[in-house]
Amino acid sequence: MEVKAVAKTVRITSRKARLVLDEIRGLDVDHAAAFLHYTPNKAAKIIEKVLKSAVANATHNHQLEEEKLYISACYADDGITMKRFRPRAKGAAAPIMKRTSHITVVVKERV
Repeated sequence: MEVKAVAKTVRITSRKARLVLDEIRGLDVDHAAAFLHYTPNKAAKIIEKVLKSAVANATHNHQLEEEKLYISACYADDGITMKRFRPRAKGAAAPIMKRTSHITVVVKERV
């Protein structure tokens, strides 16, 4: 059984989040949580929250054992992009793209 948790419209680019997600894909939940806790990265803190939520969903809603859980899939999709403008020389404006992402973590029980 697969159980997932999703964090939507998180203020980090999906490209930066994917760097951390690629490191934890396939790991046991406790190893991934330890890795995320000690990674000095903004994305790691956000992904750690999503992982905890996925584990809580699995244990409380589906009565799965936490010791047997592993990360079967994790990915970051693009969310909305907030468009802002910064004033430049001679009355011009330069665009600023404030990107967001939707982070998904899927956990599964090892057989």
